[in-house]
Amino acid sequence: MSGLALVAGALGAEVSGSDRADSPTVAKLRAGGATVAVGHDAANVPAGEGVEIVYSTAVPADNPERAAGRERGLAELHRADLLGEITALPARRCIAVTGTHGKTTTSSMVVHALIGCGLDPGYLVGGEVSSTGSNAGWGAGELVVVEADESDRSLLRLHPDVAVLTNAELDHHATYGSRLDVDATFREFLAKATTGVVVWDRPELVALAPGGEPAAAEAAAGTGGAVAVVPYDVPEPILDATGVRFGWRGHDVRLSVPGAHNALNAAAALEACRLAGADPGRAAAALADFRGAGRRFELIGTAPSGATVYDDYAHHPTEVAATVAAARTLAPGRVVVVFQPHLFSRTRAFAREFGAALAAADLVVVLDVYPARERAADFPGVSGHLIAAAAADARRDGPADGVAWLPTFDAAEAYLRAALRPGDLVLAMGAGDVNALGRRLVGQ
Repeated sequence: MSGLALVAGALGAEVSGSDRADSPTVAKLRAGGATVAVGHDAANVPAGEGVEIVYSTAVPADNPERAAGRERGLAELHRADLLGEITALPARRCIAVTGTHGKTTTSSMVVHALIGCGLDPGYLVGGEVSSTGSNAGWGAGELVVVEADESDRSLLRLHPDVAVLTNAELDHHATYGSRLDVDATFREFLAKATTGVVVWDRPELVALAPGGEPAAAEAAAGTGGAVAVVPYDVPEPILDATGVRFGWRGHDVRLSVPGAHNALNAAAALEACRLAGADPGRAAAALADFRGAGRRFELIGTAPSGATVYDDYAHHPTEVAATVAAARTLAPGRVVVVFQPHLFSRTRAFAREFGAALAAADLVVVLDVYPARERAADFPGVSGHLIAAAAADARRDGPADGVAWLPTFDAAEAYLRAALRPGDLVLAMGAGDVNALGRRLVGQ
């Protein structure tokens, strides 16, 4: 939503809105010329005609601003409708990145590489791109890069020239009833691409692309011929404490962000840039100084104990496992994970899988569930304790350090201040507000 506000302002709209609380993001919007109120109130809706109210899935129909707009007959747009309008602008070509995992990092890599190629793209992604300091911008180039959200099927309202699929798993249980349902949505999204499709080279994913197999001639794409289907993979990345290295189309790609999953993200980003017309060599070289995206293995600082503290948005078992493995490549003394489960529905569905992923850490602290849009009353018996118990069970034959179930930030902070050692790497992990606990640990 903040990215849409920034881009709408850049396109000449008069932007106002509201949020539940003040924040650095709100401050950035105000600095950019938007009027932002704290608290939702009908009085926040501007007077006059021609006002459009844009809302996210998290904002219910009885929100006072939405209700006031309906009473006045104002247009209401889901955020994806506005994003769809932006991706359909005739002066722009759209690269849209989707997948259960890796969307934000891959989108950010595309933005960073295109800037390195001198193409000055517009972009709207789900986290702050470290090299630009923003999650959105409206460059002077012809390309616009967007993160395509599958959580509520809103990706189907976009108009991609190049579509990227990083992976596919069942995650959002309120939207999807099965993996087949997820696959059907991704298949429909990929079919919307007009120039090319970039997809991780796995049979079940390539089968979702138009035609179900790579196009015979990529050169035909974008010239009235077949849409190019480009599978990618990085089977043997070189991982060490400096980051990741791998070869791609004759180029040596070097990343300072750790983990095999980031090699895959980079390969997807580079293929998307290539299909969009960027110079492959310049794009590959540009990723050498990519420093990540906000809340994706983002360094917060150093705790008084000497432990380094990172913030990471991982909130699915696959993401947790990949992030812990990436932390290991930095050769810390111990990997310590402070995990805040996100959503009661996800906690109930994946408690055992979360436990197995967390068991790979040396020390695990599990907080209570960040409910977001869900209510605890609708999920009796579901709490972070389910994950803590699963992690303890999975670690019976693992490292000597334990698993702690500490529901509150205060309890977790006190425990960690006593437990952390020099050389530890701490991951404050989850899609809720666990990053605030990470900042507390380093005294911010």
